[in-house]
This record gives sequence, structure tokens and C-alpha cells, in this order.
Amino acid sequence: MAHTETAYAKINLALHVRRRRDDGYHELETLFAFVDAGDRLTAQACGQDRLHVVGEFAGTLDNPFDNIVAKALGALPRGSGWHVTLDKRLPVAAGLGGGSADAGAVFRMVRDEYGLPEDWHARAARLGADVPACVESRTCIGRGTGTELEPVANDLSGSPVLLVNPRIPLSTGPVFKGWDGVDRGPMPEGSVREIASGGRNDLEASALALVPQIADVLSGLSASGAWLARMSGSGATCFALYDTAEQRDAAQSALPTGWWSLAGALR
Repeated sequence: MAHTETAYAKINLALHVRRRRDDGYHELETLFAFVDAGDRLTAQACGQDRLHVVGEFAGTLDNPFDNIVAKALGALPRGSGWHVTLDKRLPVAAGLGGGSADAGAVFRMVRDEYGLPEDWHARAARLGADVPACVESRTCIGRGTGTELEPVANDLSGSPVLLVNPRIPLSTGPVFKGWDGVDRGPMPEGSVREIASGGRNDLEASALALVPQIADVLSGLSASGAWLARMSGSGATCFALYDTAEQRDAAQSALPTGWWSLAGALR
């Protein structure tokens, strides 16, 4: 067997933090969406599971045995070991669900080759709150800690999108810790475009306090012709949605040379 799969970048078109739960986690309402590009994984049959990481951001993953790809391989029954090569194209600790997307890609490859066990959702959730959504990598609403998924018709499929990161890693834990605890209300209802337009990211203020450069990214994207510019997840990556690919590409060409960016379309 030989499989190649894209680990599609995850963005949160809206992210509402409602309360801190008794178990220490946060009650969320989020609108997940996925870009048609991301990391690339290639798997081949092998005597035992092996993971090889290459790509621009390979150096940020210094412990392959602790990598979520290795954990995903261990979480699913298969007929043989796999040698997986991970081409790490997405920045780490960036609000793009990169590790969760990688795990989701592993689940899809196993599904194609062997099928998934009935409890695959629970196995995915144990790896991370974003992993169940990343298995399908389709626009959906997430509730609870983000693992309770609700499908939604995507009227933004194919929309040009630009991802931008100032190349500053930002861990999720400190951002959630810095949330001010104020419940600013539920995520709006309606179409995906209406939810995205009327929603917000409640972690933005906390992320800005830790990485002020996020404000520069948002300011630049807001002035680039985008109809929506917002931080994704816990940051520091921000996204912008455009009416045309020409607008998106012009905005990307005007970015500071030191920033990371990815131009694509919503799935």
C-alpha cells in the first residue's frame, strides 16, 4: 500500500468561549472551516510504525515519538506497520490545528485502507479536541470542548482565503489562561457566511497581549480588500476571506517578507 493525504489547515471562522467548565476545560461554540492545502503525509507498509518529518517546519518537532501522528498510528488497528513521512508545511503552535490535521489525515488513510472502528470519534477526541473535526475536514459547528460536531451547509466553499502568521509560535494554554472569563453571548445562527460575519474570536484579546504583532497582521489584512479578517483559534495565525482570487493574491504579494503565508480556498 502507498497513500498520500493532505492534512488540511483548520481555521475557526468564529470562536465563542462561553464558560470555564468544572473539569478545567472551556465550553466553546466554534465554526470550523478547512483550507484546501496544508501538511502532506505519505504512508507505506513497514515492519513497524516509523515517522520521518521533513519540510520547512520539521525542526520544530524535535521528538517524533511524542508527535500526534505517532499517537494516531497507535490509536487505530491496522494490518501492518506504516512508515509515514510528514512534510511539515504549516507552522506549529499557530492556531491552524496543524497537529490535529495531521492526525485527521492518518485517520482518513486508515479508513481508506482498513476502515475505522465504530468508536473512532472517541479515539480521535482523546488525541485532541480538534481531531474529530479534522478527520472529515469539512465545515461544521463544534460545541462542548469542540468535539460535539454538527454538520452545516457551506455557502463559502471555494472562497479565496489567505493565511498569515508573523512567525511567532503561540501555545494554546497561555491564551486560554488569559481569557477574561466574560461570556459575550452565543454564536449567531444562519448560513456559514452569516455566522462568520456576525461571530467573533473571544481569544483574540488574550493572544494580542502575548503577541502584539497579531494586531499588525489583522490591520494589514483588514486593509487588503478582504470582507473578513480574523485570528484563527488561539493564534497567532490570522485569515482573510476575499471575493476574488485576484484580491487574495494581491494581498499576499504585499505582505512583509518575514511573515509566513498560504493562499488557498475553503473546502
